[in-house]
Amino acid sequence: MTLDALAAEAVSHWDGEVTRILRNRENAVFEVLLPSGRAALRLHRMGYQDDAAIRSELWWCAALARAGVAVPAALPSRLGDFLVKLSGGRNASILGWMDGEAFGEAGKPLPCAPEDRLNRHYALGALLADVHTATDRLTLPADFTRPRWDIDGLVGETPFWGRFWEHPAADPRQAETLCRARDFLRDQISDHQENGGDFGPIHADVLRENILVNKGALSLIDFDDSGFGFRLYDLGTALSQNLYEPDYPQIRDALMAGYGQTRPANRQMVEVFTLARTCASVGWAAPRLAQDNPIHVSHIARAVMCAEWVMA
Repeated sequence: MTLDALAAEAVSHWDGEVTRILRNRENAVFEVLLPSGRAALRLHRMGYQDDAAIRSELWWCAALARAGVAVPAALPSRLGDFLVKLSGGRNASILGWMDGEAFGEAGKPLPCAPEDRLNRHYALGALLADVHTATDRLTLPADFTRPRWDIDGLVGETPFWGRFWEHPAADPRQAETLCRARDFLRDQISDHQENGGDFGPIHADVLRENILVNKGALSLIDFDDSGFGFRLYDLGTALSQNLYEPDYPQIRDALMAGYGQTRPANRQMVEVFTLARTCASVGWAAPRLAQDNPIHVSHIARAVMCAEWVMA
């Protein structure tokens, strides 16, 4: 069955119709029109998150939305289900529509003026603090399950996104640096954990495409990679796309200042988790993209640059 046909089958469970496709990456995402208005349909990639993990994500988003955090809530089908199994076994869910334009685009300079960049990152830090604080006030269901972005999930023998230090496109010098980065990250994150580092449910994919800007207000979408992890990893993920920005130090400080209004943010550990994310992205690309895709080279170069900087 084609993707369009699957989308049409899925939206029928909500008595709606497909308007257009928005993206087709880990999940295929469509804009749809329901009797209640616009919404976002997700066709979940098979084999990535199981049913229990997706239901946990949908529960969490709904709870955050009820708490007033700017995230989309899941919408029930006409039978009251938040997750629908389609013919062929693929899962579908629908989330409430969030107005706004993407914060930016991967691999391209931020489109707004320097002052706006800092203001937006300050607001993003505050939003991430809201997500973490609201989550800490929740009682998670007994069957709540999500991937773990803990020490093993980032730098263990089988990291959640793969053994980044063994990427076949890395030259010997780069591979050696990535191996050293793995050891460095294990030591730093272990110390952070032993010293009571903040740990709990995190978004884990705070990329520009997953942040929407609407008249200066921000919202956070796409919790598909969310899981249990160190809270500062969310800041590191956001910063990983800014390493080539000329005002990166100011962007980092603005993000931390927004977060630091209500939650602690240690600069050294924010930089450690920025490195952790750049390394994880190397592992993510290896099995997903064609061998000749230039993203492999750019991700490895970025991780090596970040490692040499953070470990100096």
